[in-house]
Amino acid sequence: MQTIRSFFITQWSSDVRLDGKTAIVTGANTGIGKETAKDLASRGARVILACRDMAKGEQAVCEIMREVTGAKVVARQLDLADTTSICHFAENIYNTEKALHYLINNAGVAMCPYAKTADGFEMQFGVNHLGHFFLTFLLLDLLKHSAPSRVINLSSAAHAMGKIQFDDLTGEKNYHPVRAYAQSKLANVLFTRELAKRTEALGVMAYSVDPGIVSTEITRHIRRPLGDIIKTFSSLIKTPAEGAYTTLYCTVTPENQLHTGGFYRDCALAESCRAGQDDGSALKLWAVSCHLLGIRWR
Repeated sequence: MQTIRSFFITQWSSDVRLDGKTAIVTGANTGIGKETAKDLASRGARVILACRDMAKGEQAVCEIMREVTGAKVVARQLDLADTTSICHFAENIYNTEKALHYLINNAGVAMCPYAKTADGFEMQFGVNHLGHFFLTFLLLDLLKHSAPSRVINLSSAAHAMGKIQFDDLTGEKNYHPVRAYAQSKLANVLFTRELAKRTEALGVMAYSVDPGIVSTEITRHIRRPLGDIIKTFSSLIKTPAEGAYTTLYCTVTPENQLHTGGFYRDCALAESCRAGQDDGSALKLWAVSCHLLGIRWR
């Protein structure tokens, strides 16, 4: 069985050091985010774990510090379902950090029952896309000041099933948890594509990542029969550490070997679905996102 895993799951390693660099990883108290934060800390980076649940965030900090000698990690409260919380988080970052080299938008919710964020957005679109869109907007000045810097947005293979429902982004007309998740992951790809065009000249690169099928808490809302299928192929499901490989690849690989705005899978540039390459939709989504959030981002 290990041979089968080795065939299907990409193995990756790098000895690149990140001493003197600062990274933010959202949703870093568990799963892929925690493994990403731990790896970055082992390379000498200062890592800020942006977590909704501070008790879990502090526990993750303690665990990383036990496992990584000399780790420079801290937890900060961030609820991506509340723009007020996002503003407070960004203000705290500007008050405490002199630089920001890596913003890793890792947190997410998946296939949950219908719910709304504090600002009235459908939960999956609100957290997975709008929350990270707003966070990136607020932190862009620090990213520019720290250039060269990078924004890495975690998407999913599910983006290929997505369609941006511009006439029903709140999901009130026809909500389906899988469609809503796929829409939010397609939004991650389109956001990355448009962000890269606007920030490359500023020294801020952007990449979207498909981590693969990973055993994490994000699958807690998945029910049968999909859950049964996942169990059947459990030997091919990545561990959180394996799921972090492509994120880390896009973090430490030299810029001249990466394509800003690109979609990455298994530590390599890949093609997103056709909808993920639609520049018109990317531009429209950008404008609509700014309108929903009440911001001006040229």
